[in-house]
Amino acid sequence: MSDDCPAFCAIYRWRLHPGSEETFVQAWSRITQLQLTERGSLGSRLHRGPDNIWYSYTQWPSAAAKAEGLARTSVDPEAWQQLRESIAESLPELILEPISDFLVPLRAGDT
Repeated sequence: MSDDCPAFCAIYRWRLHPGSEETFVQAWSRITQLQLTERGSLGSRLHRGPDNIWYSYTQWPSAAAKAEGLARTSVDPEAWQQLRESIAESLPELILEPISDFLVPLRAGDT
């Protein structure tokens, strides 16, 4: 992967048990901070969609770095347990293909 290509990105999706949002967000925050400081993640963002599905956008240097970072034993088992207990349904993760240039030149006459 070239230096101008930011990262391998995975999108995780969940439906939560009613009333578990605060516990989920706190546990997710603890886990993602540890992934950032100790597991090689390049950062994450959490978002609740209008469909009430929660999305986490997580960047890793590569697919191998993601697999290695997630395979290690958790340094915060309590947060992992809280996260798992908050989730009613895990939806399949989505992988975004990295691209190095978002700008596409237009030909003359294109609008």
